[in-house]
Amino acid sequence: MGKNLYVGNLSYSVKDDELNALFAAFGKVTSARVIMDRETQRSKGFGFVEMENDAEAQAAIDALNGKENNGRQLTVNEARPREPRSGFGGRSHDGGSRH
Repeated sequence: MGKNLYVGNLSYSVKDDELNALFAAFGKVTSARVIMDRETQRSKGFGFVEMENDAEAQAAIDALNGKENNGRQLTVNEARPREPRSGFGGRSHDGGSRH
């Protein structure tokens, strides 16, 4: 099972292939994706990389977390599971009118 890594503080010019190449030095990269804004199609400055195994992922974290890349100090750590989203804008199902 692969390990998913969060990569923050990326330069806005970094693309998926550059992110992949950065992590490939530490092992097999299953996927590398820079997160883009849906409306502007510009980078949001972070991405996710999936490494094939835990040892390679840990080697990448140890080597790249805090390292400068394109003038920015990277944040690299294990990605947390995605939080479930509510489609109700934070209000209760009855419109919030409890008396």
